[in-house]
Amino acid sequence: MRLRFETEQREGGGRPGRRVLVVDVEPAFELSTEPGDGGVIDAFGALLPEGEYLPVLLRVEPRLVVPGQEGDYFSGEQVDTWGLDQFWGLPEYPHTPYYRTFETVVDASAHLYEFVVPMVPPTWNERERVEEYAELMGGGVVPTAVAVSTLDVCEPAGGFGDDRCRHWGLTHFLLDGHHKLEAAATAGRPVRLLSLLALGEGLASAADCARLPALRARPRSARATGA
Repeated sequence: MRLRFETEQREGGGRPGRRVLVVDVEPAFELSTEPGDGGVIDAFGALLPEGEYLPVLLRVEPRLVVPGQEGDYFSGEQVDTWGLDQFWGLPEYPHTPYYRTFETVVDASAHLYEFVVPMVPPTWNERERVEEYAELMGGGVVPTAVAVSTLDVCEPAGGFGDDRCRHWGLTHFLLDGHHKLEAAATAGRPVRLLSLLALGEGLASAADCARLPALRARPRSARATGA
């Protein structure tokens, strides 16, 4: 398998290290830190590690975000709840531009944030293909991208401020559709996203994962932090 999930071991034992998505033999993405088309599924199933997946077909309107700039979750909402890194005094840095696509209320003490992470930087995309998709979308075409996804439900940090919100982080790692996502973000158009949610690979229970389709069908709603 070209893709697999791994948990790195810390030196000297103790609690497990970071969880990563490995592409070929190299860790490609750190998954988290603690504080309707059967043919498509079959085709991409050959890339995925053995496991249980929940396929969900979503409609997303991507917005490209550059780390440290306006709209960056890691220097915005994450800092509101967990504060800055205690050693560096800086926000967490995701090392790649990514897309924000959706957020909504889970309940009075939890909020869902959704992200699409490209496997290669958008600057590597072929300009002609991006422009071609943007033109098609302008004519009403809604193309489909494919991603393997994880859900992490993270508790608020003890002792930091008054923000006690749990963050539900739904992260889609893009397998196919890099040009489509950039074109949609550029043109302000939607795309369909076939999410293959890896059950048991995120920091979420089976019951939490089962709630995702209903939560994702709710109206978009930003969270007020009181700032």
